[in-house]
Amino acid sequence: MSRRTQVPHTLDAVTVRTWCETALEALGRSREGIDAINVYPVADGDTGTNLYCTLESAARAVEAVFAARATLPNDQGPATVDVLQAMAHGALIGARGNSGTILAQLLRGMSEVFAEEEGRPGTADPARDLSGTRLGRALGRAAESARQAVAHPVEGTVLSVASAAGEAVRGLEDDALAVAREAHQAAREALESTPLQLDVLSRNGVVDAGGCGLVTVLGALVQALGGGSAGAPLELRAPRVPETGAAALPAGGLEEPCPDGAATGDDPATLGYEVVYLLEAADEAVRTLRRRLDGLGDSLVVSGGDGLWSVHVHVSDAGAAVEAGIAAGRPYRIRITHFGAQQEVRKSPPPAQRVVLAVVPGDGLAALCREAGATALTAPPGEPPGSGELLAAIRSAHAQEVVLLPNDAELANAAGAAAEQARVEGVRVALIPTRSAVQGLAALAVHEPGRRFDEDVVSMTSAAGATRHAELVVAEHRSWTTAGICQAGDVLGLIDGDVAVIGEDLAATARTVVDRMLASGGELVTLVLADSVPHSLAERLETWVRKHHLAVDTVVYRGGQQSVPLIIGVE
Repeated sequence: MSRRTQVPHTLDAVTVRTWCETALEALGRSREGIDAINVYPVADGDTGTNLYCTLESAARAVEAVFAARATLPNDQGPATVDVLQAMAHGALIGARGNSGTILAQLLRGMSEVFAEEEGRPGTADPARDLSGTRLGRALGRAAESARQAVAHPVEGTVLSVASAAGEAVRGLEDDALAVAREAHQAAREALESTPLQLDVLSRNGVVDAGGCGLVTVLGALVQALGGGSAGAPLELRAPRVPETGAAALPAGGLEEPCPDGAATGDDPATLGYEVVYLLEAADEAVRTLRRRLDGLGDSLVVSGGDGLWSVHVHVSDAGAAVEAGIAAGRPYRIRITHFGAQQEVRKSPPPAQRVVLAVVPGDGLAALCREAGATALTAPPGEPPGSGELLAAIRSAHAQEVVLLPNDAELANAAGAAAEQARVEGVRVALIPTRSAVQGLAALAVHEPGRRFDEDVVSMTSAAGATRHAELVVAEHRSWTTAGICQAGDVLGLIDGDVAVIGEDLAATARTVVDRMLASGGELVTLVLADSVPHSLAERLETWVRKHHLAVDTVVYRGGQQSVPLIIGVE
């Protein structure tokens, strides 16, 4: 049984892993909505993206722990505290922006409680080790730790939401699911009140973006513990309006009373830069650093401990903020963002050279994409690129216009986060939601660099959307599918992502899949073969299509993909 279908009620290592995965998926779905309501501390529209990138780094650290333990003979897997510490550490080293830095500290606070109680007498008892009481203490410590990381805590932000969650479960003695539900409900209620606490939220008619992200993460914890759905979708606009009156949110989106951050005190003429870096330094040096950075700017958050820290600050002199870090220890992974440049980029992206970036699962497909004029990023089986790798690929393209083809449904969230980060840096990015390499090939077939960017994107999107896709894979074990029960070794035909056919033979199953796809019409069948599949299979399928489907052409490619014997596209 997949770990996603388990129904645990205790916070063990597998549940923490599932929580991290579920939260990442949830943030991926809500990323754009959270970005859209980001008006504090600076209206730069990146809170959702920053939270997603931060948790993506946490998820990779968690997977690394499980992968390392899997290599040990007869290993029972990592302890809960090991996974929580990995999650916190991954978030720390990948923290993005104010919100990501605070999230990293929240996770660190939780992991500290589990680490402190791990060696206490009696904690070897599984019933106590996995109790909701410990989770409640961890959530309380998380809120306290986050407040300590922020130089000047402000109510009506993620800090208020975290405090409400921690206070609601203080001293609560129940199982972990009940504690998580109570914390999540309290966080939702606190989120609704944020416009009453922070004037800039009230004027824009929205709730706090960082608090919204935390509620999403806590909702994922409820789901991971077996609580099912975390409730109705969040209302991103302010559900309650103060008696003094807040301007109604127009249909077109947020008002812009403070696009330059003036309502928060962040005048871009004086505080025009966001500076973020990791820092290796001693505790005493960090205390001095906090004082220096507090005098240089605001929105100061310093999270971490044990010699490794994540530093975030808004300043007018970015060089001085970095120099302060050098004086304290060793800063690295330094990122400096100019707020004014972000605003100009969002208003008028300049026309420039265009590049199409396509993610593909094999060398053969990569060669096809390059022949069509695209830059290919090969993703080996089981190693999907994260948002950081996609962003690096966009940067290395050295273009101001980029069309991104993820070619995999599971890459949609990471691709969206990378595209948003690239836009902040001045690159005009269009993300076409291709779910398969054959949809990417269809999009490339109509790509014309000489056209206006918007026209080219519309044409490519239309071609990709008109292409149905299928994959033939071999089942690794007996399991339930949408087409019935399959046995290990069966050939599964997935059409548009769902198992539609179960067969015993690759050729016969492929014919059935092609017939089903062409039943609703089609003009061209594309077959992408893995290196292990003989060309005779393609020849037999071509003959079948000519004989049974009039006026339908077939093209065959060697894709080089290893885990999928055959990819089929029908245009």
